[in-house]
Amino acid sequence: MTKRIITISREFGSGGRFIGEVVAKKLSVAYYDKDIIGRIAEQSGLSPEYIKENAELSPKKGLFAYAFAGRDITGKSIEDMVYAAQRKVILELAGKEPCVIVGRNADYILKDRDDVLNVFIHGDMPEKTQRIMGLYNVEEKEAVKMMADTDKRRMTNYNFYTEQKWGKASNYTLCLNSSQLGYDRCEKIIMECCKQTYGKIC
Repeated sequence: MTKRIITISREFGSGGRFIGEVVAKKLSVAYYDKDIIGRIAEQSGLSPEYIKENAELSPKKGLFAYAFAGRDITGKSIEDMVYAAQRKVILELAGKEPCVIVGRNADYILKDRDDVLNVFIHGDMPEKTQRIMGLYNVEEKEAVKMMADTDKRRMTNYNFYTEQKWGKASNYTLCLNSSQLGYDRCEKIIMECCKQTYGKIC
């Protein structure tokens, strides 16, 4: 089965978002990342600001915030509503056209499709730290804290809603270390896996 959908999961600072965007451009397919936020907001009726903070990341209080969140008469919380809206948007996008989707548990949401290539991008701490320091203009200590906090919240959200382990190799088609391989090589490997679909490697 050829692959027409690429999902990119990533550690904070690994360059996964950048790699996904370049792959989409080179393959001339749609790229979905932060622009999904508006669509999820429309589906859920919540503000884009709230979705930006909560659609991919767990509440800052961690897993217990999911378990003990205020729930309505049906047993659903606001976080559940956000996830349901996110799931609907991602399914619609994947059904509409070939694309690259970054984050938001897309690998799990699209698990029943045979035409999806699921990629996890990770990296080495020194390279990720330097990248975050440069991108966000912060000192090393703050960069390390940002990495730990963001990845913990991504992991908690993913583990809760998928009942899988975030970053576990068996959940993905490819796991690539961007620090060891470099961005360019990561992009080429991903496109090599999609060669049958798109007919060429750029």
